[in-house]
Amino acid sequence: MSKQAGPLVDLTAAPCCPPLARQRVPGETAAVLAPAFKALGDPVRLQLMSMIASAEGGEACVCDLTPAFDLTGPTISHHLRTLREAGLVDAERRGTWIYYRARPQILRQLSALLSIDLS
Repeated sequence: MSKQAGPLVDLTAAPCCPPLARQRVPGETAAVLAPAFKALGDPVRLQLMSMIASAEGGEACVCDLTPAFDLTGPTISHHLRTLREAGLVDAERRGTWIYYRARPQILRQLSALLSIDLS
């Protein structure tokens, strides 16, 4: 794996917490999870995350992601780097292409925090 393989923010160390509708989010947890939510706040990054997370085989090549947008390659690379730095995806260089995989543990944490328990 290349230098690009690991996230710059390690969200796996974030404590799992109850939904925010049930209990106040501790400051430390908010500080760790907020960059991931911020990264997903951009429409292009949200679409990229969806494409990566739903990709057949669990990974998507940048060569398959870029044509889906009316943006330049460097702009798509910037958005993908933001997702990686936020800890949402892992990246692996294979030859000239980079392949991205969603980090399911992080997505589960974000989802659990936003879940609403109606019981």
